[in-house]
Amino acid sequence: METKAARRSPARLLAVWAGTRAVLLLLVFRVVVFPGPDVTSDVSVIYRGWYEVLRQGTFPLDDVTWQYPPAAALPILSPGLLPFLSYTHAFFVLAFLTDLAVLALLRYAGNRPGRSPRGAWVWVTAVPLLGPTAYARYDVMVTAVAVAALLAGARHPRLTGALAAFGALLKVWPALLLVGAVRRRTWASAVVTAAGLAALFSVSMPGAFAFLTFQRDRGTEVESLGSLVFHVGRHFGWDGQVLLNYGSIEFLGPHVDQVSAAALALTGAAFGWLLLWRLRAVRFPPHTLADAAFTAVLLFTVTSRVISPQYLVWLIGTAAVCLTHRASRMGAPALLVVLASFVTVLEFPLGFTHVVTSDWYGITLLVLRNGLLAAAALTAARRLWRATVPPAPAVPFPPRTTRTQETPVSS
Repeated sequence: METKAARRSPARLLAVWAGTRAVLLLLVFRVVVFPGPDVTSDVSVIYRGWYEVLRQGTFPLDDVTWQYPPAAALPILSPGLLPFLSYTHAFFVLAFLTDLAVLALLRYAGNRPGRSPRGAWVWVTAVPLLGPTAYARYDVMVTAVAVAALLAGARHPRLTGALAAFGALLKVWPALLLVGAVRRRTWASAVVTAAGLAALFSVSMPGAFAFLTFQRDRGTEVESLGSLVFHVGRHFGWDGQVLLNYGSIEFLGPHVDQVSAAALALTGAAFGWLLLWRLRAVRFPPHTLADAAFTAVLLFTVTSRVISPQYLVWLIGTAAVCLTHRASRMGAPALLVVLASFVTVLEFPLGFTHVVTSDWYGITLLVLRNGLLAAAALTAARRLWRATVPPAPAVPFPPRTTRTQETPVSS
């Protein structure tokens, strides 16, 4: 009976994946129109525009919305591999194939001793909850690199380091995958790979690191945790504006700089906590690499000045890797991320008008989504600490002295 159940499980997994992904393809190809703003315009307009510039051998230096490391040019250029399709359709097909590759990696990892198929199920069920956004951004490609890096783990430390470095040059955040790495070979491989690729892009294409300047002047995006201050403030006389700024909808006006600075301070505090954890941790079982990466990505997502819907793809991918390990304690945070993914599609694109206008429905959605992510981050951090840091030794209290034990003092 167990053998039959084991055989049926992959078939069910593949059937659910195929059904949900068929729906995603219908949505991004606009055979079925998803309510709300057209999320595919990022590919057909923005990515396509960058593609034309990148083909000339330079980065889009005159476009402040280009805020990505140099290797991001690769997924933007990748639709050129399918010249028989239009740029937009080729991009969606590649996103679909990347999604399938992630499923294959997770399923393979889940079949090994001490592993579990839970991770593959998280990926299959959570990604479609984001709606067409999942395929209309290049984040699924970055997440595939991150998943491969984490799954390489203890068996291939050099590959883990190289993939993490490559991912960081795609979209920065995969650098966090190294938080739980303990082998020197992993770090050495990451440094060598990052330095080599950075030098290659710097020499071959002008403006490889111009994105650092463009990122510096960003404000507080309307979906971030800090934005709740202004969403509520608009109902009590705050007179700022909501405008398209640096490629996203942001709050501009009084006190925005202070809230953005507070977000950066929180990110610094998160980094400090991770550093303290690393110094105090003494137990590093195989699943710690993935658990630490998931926790780090959660902390930096929650404290960021921007929480775009596609960021949930990162969290789903790292959570899925955690749950391929039976010993991982990240089940509850992973469930919170899955719930947050569902609320995210209600917020964007379905309810984005309510978010932009700061009505109470939009505020409620943001409070719920960001609250779930904050709860996931705190829960993950607490569980990571308890699993890896030994408890402080209890300080014994001195024995109490009774009256009968007191030594009489002569006068």
